[in-house]
Amino acid sequence: MADVRVTVVKRCLNKDLIDTYVPQRSDTAAVCPLFEDGQQFTIIGPFPSRPDGFCDWAWADIHRNVAMACLGADLPPGCAFPSCTDGLRPVIFRIERIEE
Repeated sequence: MADVRVTVVKRCLNKDLIDTYVPQRSDTAAVCPLFEDGQQFTIIGPFPSRPDGFCDWAWADIHRNVAMACLGADLPPGCAFPSCTDGLRPVIFRIERIEE
C-alpha cells in the first residue's frame, strides 16, 4: 500500500467549443477556478478519500486511478495523466505513487 501524489498539470479552456456551443458564455469563460497549475495533493492510501477542497466531479473522474496507484498497480510510464470530464475547461492531473 502506498501514498499517492496528485498534481494539477494543466488547466485548459476550449474557447472554440464554447464559442460554438455555448456562445452566451463566451465573454466570461475561463479555466477552472477550483485548481491552480502545479497545485499538489497527497492522498493517504490504501483507501483514498477526496482531499478537502478538491472538486467532487474531478475526484469522481480520477478516483479509480488514485485507488489503483495506492494499491500498487503499474502506472506506465510510472505515473498516470487522467483529466476531469469537463470538455469545455478540463483539468489534467498527474498521479504518481510516493515511494518510501
